[in-house]
Parts: sequence; C-alpha cells; structure tokens
Amino acid sequence: MNLKRPTLLFGFLATTCAMLFARWSTAAEVDSATVPFQEIDCQGTYRGHLQGVAADGKGSIFWSFTDRLVKTDTAGKSLIAVEAPSHQGDLCFHEGKLYVAVNLGQFNKPAGEADSWVFVYDADTLKEIARHPVTEVVHGAGGMDARAGHFLVIGGLPPGTNENYVYEYDADFKFVQRHVITSGYTLMGIQTATFHDGYWWFGCYGKPAELLRTSPDFKEVKRWPYDAALGIVGVAPGKFLVGRGTRGKEGHTGQLVPAVVEEMSGLKNINSR
Repeated sequence: MNLKRPTLLFGFLATTCAMLFARWSTAAEVDSATVPFQEIDCQGTYRGHLQGVAADGKGSIFWSFTDRLVKTDTAGKSLIAVEAPSHQGDLCFHEGKLYVAVNLGQFNKPAGEADSWVFVYDADTLKEIARHPVTEVVHGAGGMDARAGHFLVIGGLPPGTNENYVYEYDADFKFVQRHVITSGYTLMGIQTATFHDGYWWFGCYGKPAELLRTSPDFKEVKRWPYDAALGIVGVAPGKFLVGRGTRGKEGHTGQLVPAVVEEMSGLKNINSR
C-alpha cells in the first residue's frame, strides 16, 4: 500500500482550499476598501428623489435621481451629473457600463400603459450609448441588476396583484423568461434589486416600507418591514449600503447608510460615525 498518495492528495486539497479562501477574502477586502462601509452623502440637490444606487468596485458610486444621473467618488463628491429622460429608476454597473431601468409611460397600470426600457451609459462619462426595449415589463421598468451575464429587471405592480415579477434578459437583451415571486402584494411592486451573499434582495415601498429576500431561483421568500426602496448595494459579506433621501426647499438629497444582516429584521442599520 502506497501511503504517500493520500498524504499528497490531502496536501494538494488543503493548499487549493487555502488559495480559494485567500482569493475570496481578498475580494471581500477589496470591496470594503473601494466602497467604505460608512455613511456617504451625495453632493448636491435634485428635482427628483433617489431611485437607486450602484458601485463599480473601483472607487465610483452612481446615483439615479429620476431625471438625473450622478457619478461621485466614495466620499460623495460629485464628479459628473447628466440629465436623462424621466423616469430613470434603479441601476447596475456591469463591465464598464451603467444600465438603468427606465419607464417613459405609466407605472402600476394594466398591461399596455407602460413604456419600458433599459438605457445604457458609459460609466466613465455617463454618455448614453444604447437603449433596449423591455416590453415584457408591462407594469413599468423600475429597477435591475446583473448576474451571471444576464440582466434581471423589476418594476411596478397594479393594486391587488398578489405576486411580484422578475424579467430575465440575456446579454443582448433578448427576453429569456418571467420569474414569479410569491411575495403577496407590495405597494407599487419592487423598486430596487441586488444579488448579494447568495440571495436576491428587493426594496419595496409601503407603510412601513418592506424588504424581500429570495433564493437565487426567486423561491424561499422572506419579507421584513425594512426600507431599501431607494437603493441597496452589497459591499462585503453580511454588509450593505442602503439608500436614504430627504426633501427640502432646494430639492431632494441622497445618502447611503451602512446596514448588516439580521435575521429578525432582514437588515439593521448601524451607526458608522
């Protein structure tokens, strides 16, 4: 019997696991370093309220304010701001581009009254470079995220509809399928979306506002009274930055606040200052 082979195999597996763990740990540290886990105030005031937030992992944050897109550094200092057709919704960063869910029609109405699109912007300049119709989002495109090379779009919902929908598109925005979330009715559907820590997280309006979490296949639905309807970004395992906004005489403001996973409430804000 050759006793060296099991020993060599165990050593190889241990080394491989250590390398993978180190790579995963480094990625988490990079995320935390490029997007600080603390309150971030977006410089400026805007006509529309905050609709969503995204980060590129390279030191830039992108904010959607209904009819204006803003790029800031991680301290919230404005770098670029451009006007855009209303209603620009929640957004995501993917491979050097910014993708925004846009509805030029009516929200939360029966099919036929929405005019749903995904607008694509160059992340460096915020110059619009493409528009893709997403006509399947019949109640109004309001938010989106990217995962595994596909784009997932969420949006409005007519009153009395007791489930939410996620519309999946491939890399060329060819429609793949509609997913059903057995969540019950949420006010005006789903506003924000992100995939983080192996789950989908969805922010919804309501009194109180509500947070949905599902498995990757949109099953195993959990629902909590927590407000993530203005933006949600995962920055490290168990850690998020969540959108907040105020309205004053000069207009609307945007802010990100740190939150951690808590099973009883979904997410829990923490004081980082």
